[in-house]
Amino acid sequence: MTQTIEQRFLGDSGFKVPALGFGAGTFGGKGPLFSAWGNSQLEEAKKIIDICLEHGVNLFDTADVYSDGESEKILGQALSGKRDKAIISTKMTLRSGDGVNQVGASRHHLINATEQALTRLKTDYIDILQLHHFDAQTPLESVMSTLNELVQSGKVRYIGVSNFSGWHIMKAQAVAERYGYQRFVANQAYYSLVGRDYEWELMPVGLDQGLGGIIWSPLGWGRLTGKIRRGQKMPEQSRLHETAQFAPPVDDEHLFNVVDVLDQIAAETGKSIPQIAINWLLSRPSVSSVLIGARNEQQLQDNIGALGWSLTTEQLDALNKVSRVSIPYPYYPYWNGQFTERNPPACL
Repeated sequence: MTQTIEQRFLGDSGFKVPALGFGAGTFGGKGPLFSAWGNSQLEEAKKIIDICLEHGVNLFDTADVYSDGESEKILGQALSGKRDKAIISTKMTLRSGDGVNQVGASRHHLINATEQALTRLKTDYIDILQLHHFDAQTPLESVMSTLNELVQSGKVRYIGVSNFSGWHIMKAQAVAERYGYQRFVANQAYYSLVGRDYEWELMPVGLDQGLGGIIWSPLGWGRLTGKIRRGQKMPEQSRLHETAQFAPPVDDEHLFNVVDVLDQIAAETGKSIPQIAINWLLSRPSVSSVLIGARNEQQLQDNIGALGWSLTTEQLDALNKVSRVSIPYPYYPYWNGQFTERNPPACL
């Protein structure tokens, strides 16, 4: 029996997604980065997907580069007979092969990559297709025209971006508006208690342009699991040993201060540190869905436990205060040092 969980609109699309989604980057285990994320093969993936569906977590996110396409293949196989119960999100534009045109957002690559993704996923449509990065070499008129045709063909339902800056998004939206093309309605971005850069421009542009935030790495690349603490060595099983070079840097003292407050709230609520970190994200403006990952069923069940309860105003204030960092120019709007209703702080 599928559990009823909170459903949120994906930006201005009119389409609803669950407050929690599952990041299938843990499926496949190929390559130094993705093997560190996880190594779930088909049978384990089936169990994980069944648990997700049982709890109403039916948004599954992947990408063509995850484990060289194995993540999409395993997800497609694991969803066999259950496609109508799932929302599939995938991404493309990063280099996915040795061919000279197997990268970017050219018409050639977007069409070919979509066809290949549909084959791997064993489906005839993709619910949410996102550009994995901004391609400065391809005119946006071509990019948005191609995406528009993919939507009109029925092979794609909604489009979005990932790892775009605010001006990238605005320029693309302006092109779409000018020519009457489909607009982006999703922005998959990194956001966590130890990575609040999303708030500087991506949150405001999301609210202004109707993009729902699909949040990845809500635990700050594994820093907010509760296993990394002041005065202790990093656990041997931490994925940061293999992935630290890819992760946004975080000052150790800042991390430990955040974990100290998470510890206090964990004692007050009886919730785990990951559950509290995810629950905080669900309270933030513009967030449509938070992607959880899991190497095993136990981690998955714990992350799902972030749903069904709320942090108090005092707890939210404590987390907001300890996690806040200095905002760079020009994102700290002020007048004589005073924020105003018309000129609010970037970090809400």
